[in-house]
Amino acid sequence: MPAITLIRRTGLALLLAAFGSLAQAQKPTSTYEPQSGQEGKDVVWVPTPQVVVDKMLDLAKVTKNDFVMDLGSGDGRTVITAAKRGARAMGVEYNPDMVELSKRNAAKEGVTARASFVKADLFETDFSKASVITMFLLPDINLKLRPKILVLKPGTRIASNTFTMADWQADEKVTLTPEQGCDTSWCTALFWIVPAKVAGTHKLPQGELVLKQEFQMLSGALTTEGKTFALEGRVRGEDLTITAGGKTYNGRMNGKSLELR
Repeated sequence: MPAITLIRRTGLALLLAAFGSLAQAQKPTSTYEPQSGQEGKDVVWVPTPQVVVDKMLDLAKVTKNDFVMDLGSGDGRTVITAAKRGARAMGVEYNPDMVELSKRNAAKEGVTARASFVKADLFETDFSKASVITMFLLPDINLKLRPKILVLKPGTRIASNTFTMADWQADEKVTLTPEQGCDTSWCTALFWIVPAKVAGTHKLPQGELVLKQEFQMLSGALTTEGKTFALEGRVRGEDLTITAGGKTYNGRMNGKSLELR
């Protein structure tokens, strides 16, 4: 065989191989199917059962006025469900294939106008515009995110599938049963409300109020009419309730000013 013919055939073979590799690399990602338990940047991916998604959004009382951010949004189901309730919702996901899958899922459900997805690192994401944050992460990731969450606007609502915030106890906790449609290990919805910072000494018409605060739980003392009473109480967003001397008082934190009635 002439050398030039061999060279041409070899060149053609290399060219075809190159095109084959390029075609393989450019395969559409529309066939991407995530597998439960697959590795992610910070956690493995396990889908939240739909009934738990619904319960998390129920606990947060999501409405059309909310902006929901789902941290580690996976296949987009929480974002899509929130969007179906009329809310604006954004999913934050590190896996680009998951992001594209979520966009396709949102398009199929007709909610692309209200549902968006970004490829981003949770620890570098600004949550400050969210009125509701949802997540299905591990306890150590929740704990790392907790400082960012606690400085959000008081009243911001947080919902988590199964995993806690360590010693920041949930305001509400609901575990669904197989009879309610959840038969996995991930059937508990937990809910928190970011509390206002109310600790300190407050001079009020009722007297002097000294508050100590551990997340949403309050202790301290109320001095009124020459008597000092130990107190206990709770703060939900900017609203608080305390009991002292056999009386219950309701109050509200307006900026740095506390009002009690």
